[in-house]
Amino acid sequence: MKFIGHLDMMRYFQKAMRRAQIDIAFTEGFSPHMIMSFALPLGVGLTSDAEYMDIEIRTPVSSKEAVRRLNQVMADGVNVFSFRQIEERKASNAMTLVSAAAYNISFREGKEPPDGWTAHLAEFLAQKQIIVTKKTKNGEREEDIRPLIYSLEQDRRGVSMTVAAGSAANLKPELVMEAFAAMIGWNIPEFALLINRKELYATIGGSLVALEELGKDIGS
Repeated sequence: MKFIGHLDMMRYFQKAMRRAQIDIAFTEGFSPHMIMSFALPLGVGLTSDAEYMDIEIRTPVSSKEAVRRLNQVMADGVNVFSFRQIEERKASNAMTLVSAAAYNISFREGKEPPDGWTAHLAEFLAQKQIIVTKKTKNGEREEDIRPLIYSLEQDRRGVSMTVAAGSAANLKPELVMEAFAAMIGWNIPEFALLINRKELYATIGGSLVALEELGKDIGS
């Protein structure tokens, strides 16, 4: 599903909710629509193990039953793993809760970085500033992305990183890799990066907490 855009995924889940007979709430007014939003829309070309969606329902349904119904109507490659209720005091638009995201980056065969690249990861992260040029609607501007990188390390397939994400600050993993590549003098080949989102986090009490942990299962 990596090449399906966000709006198409929204439409897909709207239809899935109807087919699964989940009694989702609608907005009021002349053009009512389902109360549904994704925590952090996934860019085209990325894969993910941890996408979160907010909905509001009118008729209670247990978590087990909701997951069963939804997975019965899912297309291959899309699976619903949990259906949880958020406490009223924590309830908010999911996008406002997200503060960080974890990614795995691997490389297509034949498009890997030069030998010895992993030895430079600690050096890259040890920099006090990492200045990059970001394109905006008004042109280009320089930005220090170092404060937005929370962790960066080698994993068995490539690189694992946790970076700022959400409405307040959002750092794309591609930009981190471009800055690292510039430091080691590597021109990243086209389509070399394979990016998978592992998790989305909120900040609770100064610590990162997976969005999954903010809710609780609904009993029958």
